[in-house]
Amino acid sequence: MIPITTFLALGSNLGNRQKNIRRAVEFISERIGKILALSSLYETQPWGYESTKDYINVAAKVSTVLPPEGLLYVTQRIENDIGRTTKTVNHEYHDRAIDIDILLYGDLALDTPTLVIPHPLMCLRAFVLQPLAEIAPDVVHPLAGKTIAELSRLLTEATPV
Repeated sequence: MIPITTFLALGSNLGNRQKNIRRAVEFISERIGKILALSSLYETQPWGYESTKDYINVAAKVSTVLPPEGLLYVTQRIENDIGRTTKTVNHEYHDRAIDIDILLYGDLALDTPTLVIPHPLMCLRAFVLQPLAEIAPDVVHPLAGKTIAELSRLLTEATPV
C-alpha cells in the first residue's frame, strides 16, 4: 500500500500532560507510521465543557499505510494504553490523559457511523488549527477549500475581544 499523509491532533489535561503527549508520539511512531512533523506544544483552555485543568495540544503529520478505520482503531488503543478511560459521547467532554483525533487523511472526505474525515469540528477549534497551521499552513481542507493557515486566521479573527 502507498503511504498516505495524515494529520492528527493530540491533547492532554490529566496527569503529566507533556509526558502523556511524548508517550503518544512514541506510540504513534511505533504503531502508525513515520512522524514527518510535530508542532510546538500549545497550552489551551478546555473547549466545550468546564474544567480547571488546561490542555497541552500538539499536531502531528504522519505517513501511514493504515486505512482510515485501522488508523482510528490504533489511535483508540494508544489512548487506552496511556490511560484514557472514557470516550466522548453526544459531545459530552471530560478531562482526559490523552485524546487523539484524526484531522485529515490525505484529501479523503469520509462520513461513516464510526468515522468522519476531515474531523467535523476542526474548523471551529483554534487549539487544533493553530498547531496544525504551524506544520501544514498550505494544506487545503478538502471540504472547506481553504488552506489551514486561512482557516486558522479566520477563526482567530472571529474570536470576540
